[in-house]
Amino acid sequence: MEDLNAGNRRQHKFVLNNRKDCTISGVQDVLSFDVNEILLETDLGMLMIRGSGLHVTHLTLEKGEVEIDGKVDSFTYSENGVS
Repeated sequence: MEDLNAGNRRQHKFVLNNRKDCTISGVQDVLSFDVNEILLETDLGMLMIRGSGLHVTHLTLEKGEVEIDGKVDSFTYSENGVS
């Protein structure tokens, strides 16, 4: 099995509390965001977060960390590159 933490890749994880507060690490960039959808580029692919009232409350790209609040309905991963 391939070691996903090889090289300088940061650990990618997210913590979701009560479907409304989310902390995500291993983020390379925030590609787009609005109150219904946030698209992140992570070390392990694209991550789309859908919900309502979504806000990026904290962003530190140097550390690869993002904090989001709002009602989270779904997380969807895809390979790198937006179609």
